[in-house]
Amino acid sequence: MRPQEALGAIVRASPGLLTRYAAGFDDASRIAQAPNLPNHLAWILGHCALTMHRCAEKLDARPLPDSDFVMGDGRSGTPSRFDTESICFGSTPVADASLYPSLARCIEIFQQGAERLATTVQSLSDAEFERTHTWGEHSASVSDLITRMVTHNGTHTGQLVDLRRALGMGSIF
Repeated sequence: MRPQEALGAIVRASPGLLTRYAAGFDDASRIAQAPNLPNHLAWILGHCALTMHRCAEKLDARPLPDSDFVMGDGRSGTPSRFDTESICFGSTPVADASLYPSLARCIEIFQQGAERLATTVQSLSDAEFERTHTWGEHSASVSDLITRMVTHNGTHTGQLVDLRRALGMGSIF
């Protein structure tokens, strides 16, 4: 198996690991926050989706899908699209449901981000896979970028686990 195929499979598996912790949330609670915890479910799903799409964009040179994102001012989200400024690194989640897609749509956008990244990585030639790309202030190999994306999703899964606990939600197991 080529490393591109293995890494793509790992990316493709990550949404199921995160979204299983969405059990019990609904359109109202998707924006629930708890004291001393940084994010809510809608923000987590949008942020992880945006990050995976931005990584894929480095590899396939295609822009963010207009069907999922709007480049706004942080307050331009809709029931079907995330405002990139409301979910980007350093943004602060807000408890205004009208600024985020519905829960089902949040999950769909997140899953589409993972699928795009997985498919993109798996389609890379060996030469393309060996290239380095700028991410923030650093350069990284494709392998390192993909590892970072999966670890990033895992970090936010942990935040969701903490959020569930703080909101008094039961175990998913």
